Amino acid sequence: MEVKCRIALLGECMIEMRGQMFGTMHQHFGGDTLNTAVYLGRIGAEGGIKVSYATQLGTDAYSQAMIAAWQDEGIDTHMVLREEGRMPGLYTIQVDESGERTFYYWRDASAARGYFEGASSPLEDELDELDAIYYSGISLAVLPKAGRERLFSLIERFRARGGKVIFDNNFRARLWRDDDPPFWYDRAFANCDMTLITLDDNAALYGLDEGSALAHAYSLACEEVVVKRGAEPTLVRIRGMEPLSVPVFKVPKVVDTTGAGDSFAGGYLAARLQGNSPELAARSGNKIASIVVQHPGAIIPRDAMPVFFFV
Repeated sequence: MEVKCRIALLGECMIEMRGQMFGTMHQHFGGDTLNTAVYLGRIGAEGGIKVSYATQLGTDAYSQAMIAAWQDEGIDTHMVLREEGRMPGLYTIQVDESGERTFYYWRDASAARGYFEGASSPLEDELDELDAIYYSGISLAVLPKAGRERLFSLIERFRARGGKVIFDNNFRARLWRDDDPPFWYDRAFANCDMTLITLDDNAALYGLDEGSALAHAYSLACEEVVVKRGAEPTLVRIRGMEPLSVPVFKVPKVVDTTGAGDSFAGGYLAARLQGNSPELAARSGNKIASIVVQHPGAIIPRDAMPVFFFV
């Protein structure tokens, strides 16, 4: 398959423990940008989209198993750094009867925090080989301040030569501690070409009501703003055009909302990076998200994937 678009996704993947507290727990792995990478790879591969994942792991058995699983998904892993003595973070997840989740994290020593600690990184070294970079608010939060500065520096260089930067606002207040998240988010929004915004997260980040949070999203300078609103229609604002409203797909029962927004991003980007319209892209994102919420876990089996038809 001819490669038409090369995109690197930056972030953190952790060990996931899912099941009954102090009972049977099933091991897996997950992380917002990794989940998006999987769905983007599955949906976009036939369209010539090459997906790379950039993170840091250890040399332990869990790290090796993660890499093997990503490679089985067709994700390019040569941008993954390995450091002996460090390991992935870990989280447990509990899901209630309505499909809503509660997470508990152990990630302070996560290997991913050190991706920019060396003199250089594969992502910085290979900017000229990429067409797009995707990262999230969680990617920002887990990096130390020096790492964030390195990230913004490479983003500026990348955009200066015509690269496309995509930022997902995933906001988790507990990751920021005493830091100033609006400062870092303002920089991210000002230095991206497309942003995917979960409206509830935007409201929580800036202390706004829903209407004000939407107005803030629409006011951003980036070319393309995609607003995710759960069960409400998805909104897409292309600069200089009236916003689009794209309905979501109704599902008979929500089993688990884990990964819904991440899968939406994969479906949306798979369409847009192939040149399809924002409306078709939003429908594609809504479609895969509607399937994901009917399965447990963030990454559904391959045989549960819907079929997508892109130009």
